[in-house]
Amino acid sequence: TKAVLGLSGGIDSAVTAVLAARALGVENVRVLLMPSQFSTGHSVDDAMGLVNKLGLMYDIIPIKDMYDVFMEKLSPIFGDLPFNVTEENIQARVRGILNMAISNKYGNILLNTTNKSEMAVGYGTLYGDLCGGLSVIGDVYKTEVYELAKYINKDEEIIPLNSIVKPPSAELRPGQKDSDSLPEYDILDPILYQYIEK
Repeated sequence: TKAVLGLSGGIDSAVTAVLAARALGVENVRVLLMPSQFSTGHSVDDAMGLVNKLGLMYDIIPIKDMYDVFMEKLSPIFGDLPFNVTEENIQARVRGILNMAISNKYGNILLNTTNKSEMAVGYGTLYGDLCGGLSVIGDVYKTEVYELAKYINKDEEIIPLNSIVKPPSAELRPGQKDSDSLPEYDILDPILYQYIEK
């Protein structure tokens, strides 16, 4: 009857939040905004735009201090090894812990916001953004997420336009874009469709 999810300002969490609000009622959906040192200002603005449009209950918990504690404790072990996916995943796992804490404390189901394209190629963090008791868009390819967002906005702008048009990014390192690691989704999704569905 109640749900919580992390709202990043991206299209996946925005679509998930709208679907949750329509399914459960806006009063039963809580979102967490968890900006890091790599989050862009427009991501927080886009997330707040959706929060204000829907009237969602929200909390803002910056994660930089928590991330820094992890890095301080790990620095004797990591030594001079360069920044890589390890540090990226720690950020996602900090967010997973915060989401799960709200879920446990208030009895809200945590909604996973990962789409089928990301899931199929392993573009997600175990025990991080892949946390959740229900994967709302887990059977929806990324290109279909864009179609859903446009459909949701067909009568009025509910999902901020910037969430739809900006290049998708996990924002776990400076200037990161999904296309740094993956083909563009309009190329990837037809390939995944052939592998998975056919």
